[in-house]
Amino acid sequence: MIPLKDENPTQNFPLVTVLLIAANVAVFFSFIVPAGLKDEASLFDSYGLIPLHLLETPVAVYPTVFSAMFLHSGLGHLAGNMLYLWIFGNNIEDVLGKTRFILFYLVCGAIASFCHIAADPRSEVPMVGASGAISGILGAYLVLFPFARVRTLVFLGFFITIVRIPAVVLLGIWFLIQISSSALMADLSGGVAWYAHIGGFAAGILLILPFRDKT
Repeated sequence: MIPLKDENPTQNFPLVTVLLIAANVAVFFSFIVPAGLKDEASLFDSYGLIPLHLLETPVAVYPTVFSAMFLHSGLGHLAGNMLYLWIFGNNIEDVLGKTRFILFYLVCGAIASFCHIAADPRSEVPMVGASGAISGILGAYLVLFPFARVRTLVFLGFFITIVRIPAVVLLGIWFLIQISSSALMADLSGGVAWYAHIGGFAAGILLILPFRDKT
């Protein structure tokens, strides 16, 4: 299933969401694409989140908790994350306002990163991507707009159709995939940071109401 658009209009232009998307796209095409495979690995080693390095030299590596959120390993990785950010982020920004939204985004991303570290603290594989922070937005959306309809591209064998799915169903399926994938692929190194997704999603669920109600 691929979400295409939610039927949940906003009252304000989602400036921060647009700027986050622009920043991720700019980093990808300005640094990662020109770097090539060899220099890309060096870039990820320097600015990606490496759990083992964080445990050994925490002060020096703490900035990578945030820099890693703006790195992506390929065009598909970038496009998927930015699609979810655009569909679900604008409504959360509309509720929180610009300042609280960016703080919420970064806090969820940081919590997601530490969940990834806790799952495999000796890993030397760099974690990159905005998916931990975006998972927080998905958790927040589930709490605030569970019955908003999302137009979703669904593949049923060779049959492809677009259906309107309540967010609670779409995001519930998404979360179950993260849980099952984290269990099935626990012994594999590299790949997707499933525990970051789970941690970010849980953070979004728990933090959205305190962030929304803060005066």
